[in-house]
Amino acid sequence: PYSVKDYYSINPEFGNLNDLKSFVKAAHARGMYVILDWVANHTAWDNNLVTEHPEWYERDYKGNFRPTPWWDWSDIINLNYKNEGLRKYMTDAMKYWVREADVDGYRCDVAGFVPVDFWNNARKELDQIKPVFMLAEWESRDLHAEAFDMTYAWTWYEKMEQIAQGKAKDLSGLFVYYSWNESSFPKDAIRMVGVSNHDKNAWEGTEFELFGEGLQAAMVLSVVGEGMPMIYNGQEAGNPKRLKFFEKDEIIWKPHPNGDLYKKLFVLKKKNSTLLNWGHDATMTLVPNSKPDKVFSFVRQNEKDKIFVVLNFSAFPQTVTFKETLYHGKYMEYFSGKSLDLEASAKMTLKPWSFQVFVK
Repeated sequence: PYSVKDYYSINPEFGNLNDLKSFVKAAHARGMYVILDWVANHTAWDNNLVTEHPEWYERDYKGNFRPTPWWDWSDIINLNYKNEGLRKYMTDAMKYWVREADVDGYRCDVAGFVPVDFWNNARKELDQIKPVFMLAEWESRDLHAEAFDMTYAWTWYEKMEQIAQGKAKDLSGLFVYYSWNESSFPKDAIRMVGVSNHDKNAWEGTEFELFGEGLQAAMVLSVVGEGMPMIYNGQEAGNPKRLKFFEKDEIIWKPHPNGDLYKKLFVLKKKNSTLLNWGHDATMTLVPNSKPDKVFSFVRQNEKDKIFVVLNFSAFPQTVTFKETLYHGKYMEYFSGKSLDLEASAKMTLKPWSFQVFVK
């Protein structure tokens, strides 16, 4: 993967163009969308462009092709976007799959290594075919200006992992992330959050290894907090292994508590309008509590719905009280189904790494 030999062909190990068309059609019939992973920064050494357009590649001071300087990834060489011919070729290739296979957009690999103005123009041309959805594997507000709908929230992942591993002295990293996200990114920017992805799973560990007992609490925050939650392949089945990056590695599909939790959370996300991803009309508002170093509590509300979330991000039981009146009201705790009236005297005891989600 990520070593592209031909931008206009499908690896025969996975099928052919008709197979892709059938897959996309079946997904659309189920109300789903399909985006392709797109690698615009570099190609394989045996890509036809190497011989047909060697001038489209970066060179070192000796005039040799320049491999991407990532660990042992010597099988890829960088493209040079100073070439207008390359820009047209790459844009046309992206348009091809939207036209021919009816795909709905792209997840763009290392998007920050490619000039923003290229992405801006590509998005305009793609949207002329049909409205597309664009995800950047990068964390930069500038990418949201014209080209991308969503970017990776690497900072969220880093802060959440540190908390789950007990390496963070408090929850300030989360406070800073959400404040930065709200103040610095465009209002309609979507940030992608989650507890795993292909890089983390393959190179660092499974979500079970990296988040331990804090995994489900982190999963809950990824869905009910601001951002678009991502589920990596196999998470819903509780896949316990690091998937091989360069070889076929089948997942054993079976029911798992994490899959059940995600199902419940997405039912809530679809039903409760405060959890919609477009616009900041229901941003997270901090509810101060008596254990701010360990317990994260916030409200999201609009004219229609309200949600009050309390998460114990520690390995010990925590009893907390809350300040201000923002959380006051009659709720149902989503997971237990219990109704309750929260007032100023409310006191809550949470088990280690537990959570409660109150909806009204």
